[in-house]
Amino acid sequence: MKLGILGGTFDPIHLAHLLSAEVTREALLLQPILFVPAADPPHKQDVSKTPAFHRRAMVELAISPNPHFQLSSVDLDRPGPHYAIETVRLIREKYGLAADDCFFIVGGDSLIDLPTWHHPQELVALCRLAVVHRPGFEPDLTRLERQIPGILTRLDWVEMPQMDLAASDIRARLRAGKSVRYRVLDPVWAYIQQHQLYRRE
Repeated sequence: MKLGILGGTFDPIHLAHLLSAEVTREALLLQPILFVPAADPPHKQDVSKTPAFHRRAMVELAISPNPHFQLSSVDLDRPGPHYAIETVRLIREKYGLAADDCFFIVGGDSLIDLPTWHHPQELVALCRLAVVHRPGFEPDLTRLERQIPGILTRLDWVEMPQMDLAASDIRARLRAGKSVRYRVLDPVWAYIQQHQLYRRE
């Protein structure tokens, strides 16, 4: 069993989240991909977030058509703040995974921030990093190796088609009364409308 972990606030979950999970699953032969909504991410302590039960519901709606995707509530079921290293450790224990069979999915742009994460050296010992590479972005790998020795042997690169989507932009469009169809799946769009999420402030 080789398992992928995609964490995030998913506020809201959008097509780029789903595409990055699918291309990673296919490239690295992973099954399943666990979507892990963050209840209390440490890097967003001062950011207002949609209640977790709404974000969880939107994730469930978005991933339900794909039999290779599953929701994990590991970060929703315990007090925060939640660090990636704890999430990976709990998922490995639950599924009985070796470090090389557990893949934590990150964007190439997030890779440069990894040295600022909680115990990054221990994190890369606990799992492999599936790095979704975006065209035009080239991280300084020499510097990264100096900051986290050995990390380059723990990276698996996944090429992803260009898709310039961000949850913050989607929220801004909704506050402005603009459409987000074809940026989120239709069931997610219907849920947002039904519950009047991200309305004008």
